[in-house]
Amino acid sequence: MTQVTNDYNANSIEVLEGLDAVRLRPGMYIGSTGTRGLHHILWEIVDNAVDEAANGFATKVRVELHPDGSASVEDNGRGIPVDIHPQLKVSGVEVVFTQLHAGGKFNNKNYSFSGGLHGVGASVANALSEWLTVEVYKDGKTYAMRFESYFDEAKNKIISGAPVEHLRVVDEGTKKTGSRITFLPDKRVFGKAEFNCETILKRLKELAFLNKGIEFEFVNEKAGENEEGFSSFLYEGGLNDFVAYLNESKPLAFAKPVYFEGKNDVLQLQCSFQYCETYNENICSYVNNIPTPEGGMHETGLKTAFTKCLNDYARRTNQLKEKEENFLGDDFREGLTLVLSVKMANVQFEGQTKTKLGNPEAKPAVESIITDCFDEFFKNDKDKVADVIIKKAICARKVREASRRAKDEARKKNSIDNATLVGKLSSCTGKDYKRNELFIVEGDSAGGSAKQARDRKFQGILPLKGKPLNAERKRLDQVLANDEYRAIIAALGTSIGEDFDISSLKYDKIIILADADQDGAHIRAILLTFFFRYMKELIMDGHIYIGMPPLYKVSKKDTVMYAYDDNALQECMEKVGRGAALQRYKGLGEMNPQQLWDTTMNPKSRKLMRVTLEDIADAERMLTILMGDSAELRRSYLTEYADFNKDDDKILDKYGA
Repeated sequence: MTQVTNDYNANSIEVLEGLDAVRLRPGMYIGSTGTRGLHHILWEIVDNAVDEAANGFATKVRVELHPDGSASVEDNGRGIPVDIHPQLKVSGVEVVFTQLHAGGKFNNKNYSFSGGLHGVGASVANALSEWLTVEVYKDGKTYAMRFESYFDEAKNKIISGAPVEHLRVVDEGTKKTGSRITFLPDKRVFGKAEFNCETILKRLKELAFLNKGIEFEFVNEKAGENEEGFSSFLYEGGLNDFVAYLNESKPLAFAKPVYFEGKNDVLQLQCSFQYCETYNENICSYVNNIPTPEGGMHETGLKTAFTKCLNDYARRTNQLKEKEENFLGDDFREGLTLVLSVKMANVQFEGQTKTKLGNPEAKPAVESIITDCFDEFFKNDKDKVADVIIKKAICARKVREASRRAKDEARKKNSIDNATLVGKLSSCTGKDYKRNELFIVEGDSAGGSAKQARDRKFQGILPLKGKPLNAERKRLDQVLANDEYRAIIAALGTSIGEDFDISSLKYDKIIILADADQDGAHIRAILLTFFFRYMKELIMDGHIYIGMPPLYKVSKKDTVMYAYDDNALQECMEKVGRGAALQRYKGLGEMNPQQLWDTTMNPKSRKLMRVTLEDIADAERMLTILMGDSAELRRSYLTEYADFNKDDDKILDKYGA
């Protein structure tokens, strides 16, 4: 333990030089030091390349994964400046990769808009890499520079991203232009985290949709025999192609997406939307190519303009009578799939992770452009798409009013907001919601064991008697009529939909605990669909978890070990040795209360998987495929991705059980 001294003077103040601050507190810059943070530094480099393309200086961005764990990002843009910086007296390349808050994006002379507005992307990637190399192709020459992070014994600390050599010319005969950055993430920071090909492919595909006419390539040099080593994305239709992709498995209300675009002195805007014969809205918004899953001022301006313009049209065409109240925004957004892309300078994101746009001037700017676009749309609406939208809004209002009546009736019966749930919910005694946990348990048998196993001070148990409805295929009033969902809503205390209030949440962790079989997986999918559709903020704020019960019990005399997957089983069998007894758990009900506590409910020994939502657009599409009406698309997806080769009997035979 370090002894704290009473001496506190100017000598006590430590000045972090260069990139030391990034190495000391990486979470401040990239969110985490796990897989998400690892991909974050890749996105920062990719964003710089995309900014070149989005501002008209490049046509291609290429990402490569190498066998040693390093990654490369290359573009065919102008190339990072190689001349000497007037104040710092080193090359522009060295400035960009060694100085925090240094870049060409703080004014509008070099970029009209950019994703990397904080000026920390390239330098943070350098600071958190074992080594990083830069090649710049400019004016017929190839320039190169290398940076490394190493432990300095004299200073007893790691020196981050230090130049090994200054920028030098290595070739004078190239015809290429642009930049190529290659870096190896530092294992001292990220541990065993590795780049995920699927995550990278999703992001590059998204960027290709958002930047029509720009080609994105992905090369995986580590690909196995059955894996794709090369992928390329190029969408000339841009956002229209994006909307069509998101609606691939949905029944459409009209054939072609509607496209709006415009600009003013605040921002440039592109928007594409289409209505489906479904009940849920799906709005995906971006600012300078960066996803804004929490929305912000641009989304607020969009929704305000949508509601006003469509209400005005309904009045003009007498589809909304004089004495009738205006439609609500929710009425116009039922079944809506919309992608909004805004590009602007001087962006103010709320938080370094850039999930919500805070610029107040964006709201009226978006409202103005959308209003002008609607005026033009109404004049040229030969297919009467606007009338289709109004008819959907009329139906949505009827359903909303029916749902409201259902809620009011439920409240009168004291069965949603203040239900006692006798015989179902076993609540905890603790009043500190930040410590409290709710286990939603599959089946009465497992629920009974969980009630006996729990620590009643902070753990509540809600057993489900049967499978809830698939919320993806049901209207809100049908969801509210389902006993299982009513129990969940009552237990959490937040209400749902437009009445959702996260400040009333009674439990910090909501843990879905189901059997490790197909039925259990289906129940998990159904519950996650419900939370995504009606309580999305619980997922966004990290309150939803999946309980991970063990698959196997390995025992020999007084030694008992549990394995949560097949790899762990092999390790357990090797540790316990020959003669071990092996039990495969088919369900939670097979465990007695003590076993359930030891393996699945005890915070000190259990394993939980937090449900996160990094890509709303992709989550929306996967939810529609897996939980929607299209059996053909679902079959195609499962055929491609599901593992049908696992055979529990073979595993048990292997170990003589």
